[in-house]
Amino acid sequence: MRKFDGVLLVSDFDDTFYTDRGTVPQANLDALDYFIGEGGRFTVATGRAHRTFAPYVHLSPVNAPVILSNGSAIYDFQREKMLQQTFLPDSAPRDFSQTCAKFPALGFEAYHGEDIYLHNPNAVTEGHMKKVGSAYTQCSILEMPTPWTKAIFEQDYPLLLEVQAWFLARYGAAYEAIFSNQYLLEITAKGSQKGSMVLRLAQLLDISREHIYCVGDNQNDIPMLAVSAIPFAPSNCAQVVRDWGAQVLCHCEEGVIAPIVEQLDKRY
Repeated sequence: MRKFDGVLLVSDFDDTFYTDRGTVPQANLDALDYFIGEGGRFTVATGRAHRTFAPYVHLSPVNAPVILSNGSAIYDFQREKMLQQTFLPDSAPRDFSQTCAKFPALGFEAYHGEDIYLHNPNAVTEGHMKKVGSAYTQCSILEMPTPWTKAIFEQDYPLLLEVQAWFLARYGAAYEAIFSNQYLLEITAKGSQKGSMVLRLAQLLDISREHIYCVGDNQNDIPMLAVSAIPFAPSNCAQVVRDWGAQVLCHCEEGVIAPIVEQLDKRY
């Protein structure tokens, strides 16, 4: 039996595993070479959809299915197979139209299959599309085909905080609304978040909860940090993650996976 047999390590992608300079620190790759070589299972849990993560999957030495769309899907890139997927309710176009009418400065993205649809794109929307490098279709919300795996409201943080409170007060029984960074408020179906999908993935892999370890940098990572035996975060994490109580390690650019594997090496 190898040291890390039955151990699952899950990392957020952007600003945790993958830096904003578009690189993966060599320290991450070296640490994972050892971790996987000793039987560990490594994967990514990202807000990116299949279309926007697939071009980057080769940068991550994943040997387990990947959690996509902020906890709306589990996809096995080795078998090219969707294992699980959830969708926003039928009322989503109406609910989001009403929200955007209430807050006309909002940019909006909806994800339908492999396609991305935009309404009222702003500077944040344009920056996000440039970062993920994906084509899109612009139209009104009610013209967008359904079902949607997730949606995103986009604007500056103070307005998005107001939007989050307003949206959850009216529609919170049907949706999760959580920040992936201070400009992106991500909406998934109720119960579809990184934490629930990490537990589902562990079940699929027959890994016990006490052997799950997660690392992430923002509010949308807190649900998976909550199911982690030790919750980890890079030093560039959002203040909400620090306040929540994650164990803060080095900056993502220094390779935050390396000190995690060092801890696990002593733990097992």
